[in-house]
This record gives sequence, structure tokens and C-alpha cells, in this order.
Amino acid sequence: MNLSNLKPAIGSVKNKKRIARGQGSGRGGTATRGHNGQKSRSGYSRKIGFEGGQMPLQRRVPKFGFKNINRVEHKGINLDTIQALVDTKKIKDEVNLDVLMSNGLVRKNILVKIMGRGALTAKLNFTAHKFTATALAAIEAAGGTATTL
Repeated sequence: MNLSNLKPAIGSVKNKKRIARGQGSGRGGTATRGHNGQKSRSGYSRKIGFEGGQMPLQRRVPKFGFKNINRVEHKGINLDTIQALVDTKKIKDEVNLDVLMSNGLVRKNILVKIMGRGALTAKLNFTAHKFTATALAAIEAAGGTATTL
């Protein structure tokens, strides 16, 4: 064996199908594209949502509603969630954005609203962007303070 008589293993290399090279090739005529029509032509590409000329779904379904461009989205955190963190000693006496971030409740640059579900027994000092009336009442009843950012 030397470089002049190297060849691939028998059966490992197949010839490429030569499509649309005349009737004698066995793949002439329709060239494996079925019969005539739009899909058999070169350069054909169907747009997304095309249904063969039928009115497409995105045009059959009516538009409704609107997006308020002035909406301010707040992440709501309830008092029972904070009380659970106090019970597991993850929060000591201060609840602010850094503490909430370190416990995985919010990400940075998120506005936080403290909401009033559940009971709060620990005396905590809260700092957040918004508070509900029930949350404020529960915080003050527990002896804590609420500071709005």
C-alpha cells in the first residue's frame, strides 16, 4: 500500500444525485418536484402564515385592547413571604432592595410594592417604592416603619 493506490472503503462513497439533467438521467422531467405549480418553480418562498390564498389567521382574528405606554410595573411582595424569611433567619431587622435581591425575590432595577397578604409579627423597617394600605397597617401594628423611595 502506498499513496498512489489509496481509495475509500467499498460502499462508503456514493455518487451525488444529479437532478434535472435530462430524461436520460432518470431524474429529468419534473426533477423530483412533483407536477407543475408554484412550489415547483425556482425562487419560490412562502411567506409566514400563508394559507394558500385563504385569509390567514392573523388577519381573520380581530384586533382588540391597547398597551398603555405610561404603565409602571411593580413587583408585588407579600408580608407572609417576608415573615417566612424572618422565621428562617434570612432577614434580621431591615427590609430593603438589597436584602430582597440577596434572597432572590427581585432583580435589580425592579420597582417593589409591599402587599398586605398574611400576618407580620416581626418588627421590621421597610424601604420600598410602594405600599398597600393593608401592608402599612400591618407593619405599623407590628411596631415597624415603612419608608417610600
